[in-house]
Amino acid sequence: MKNLFSAEPRASTPLGGLRGRLFVLSMMTFVGIFVAVWVAVISADIGYTTGEAIDQAIHSPEIRAALWLSLWTSGVTVTLGLLFAVPMGYALSRFRFPGHAIVDSIVDLPIILPPMVVGLSLLVFFATGPGRWIEEAGLRFVFQPQGIVLCQLLVSASFGIRAAKLTFDGIDPRVEHVAMTLGCTRAGAFFRVSLPMARRGIIVAGILIWTRAFGIFGPVMIFVGTAPFKTEVLPTTIYLELSNGRIEAALAVAVLMLALASVALVGIRMIGLRESS
Repeated sequence: MKNLFSAEPRASTPLGGLRGRLFVLSMMTFVGIFVAVWVAVISADIGYTTGEAIDQAIHSPEIRAALWLSLWTSGVTVTLGLLFAVPMGYALSRFRFPGHAIVDSIVDLPIILPPMVVGLSLLVFFATGPGRWIEEAGLRFVFQPQGIVLCQLLVSASFGIRAAKLTFDGIDPRVEHVAMTLGCTRAGAFFRVSLPMARRGIIVAGILIWTRAFGIFGPVMIFVGTAPFKTEVLPTTIYLELSNGRIEAALAVAVLMLALASVALVGIRMIGLRESS
């Protein structure tokens, strides 16, 4: 069975006359409306800001520090997120264990929760005994850069786990059974058969984790604050600029984030397509 996230072109099907063409047209209308709205919104952002504001944003030491902090924290989050997403996605797809439905629901919990609840909950947790013990042991998170990674991970990992599970759901378990009959262990069948077949889905999981982590705002604002050159990331920079009435500077940072996100997404997709060819 082909991977659920396979990007291979599908064979064209007959349109079935006028009704078939009208059906295709109605489906593509929704595609066109959705894309048009986003193009209009992004064009408005680009049109409102100025080249001077973007240049000042790029050369601002504070914004550069926020950019670097956003990049390295989201990069670490993707790595940690995939370390959880791949084994958890596989376990939820292949194994049935007591409490499976509960675990499956907990995975989806951060997706439906308001992100600010995550930041508030973390702040409360680290005020309890176990949280204080973690801080006293040297793993400091509150108002620290590593707290940004923790916020990003808890908010975004669920998207990667869900994508990984759907990917493994789309791989026929019989291919693993065949590998095991040929001498592979269960782990060998996973690493040699299932994991390579899930490569594209894992790339999708990484994209979802990164895009969610890169733009996170609420939990970071509550849990680590907005200290310049320490815990200020690009989304909080936008908030601070807006709070000070500098809408052009805020939009310049927003355009910078859009450009970075677009380059990253295109780059990751090109890598995925190159690896699959």
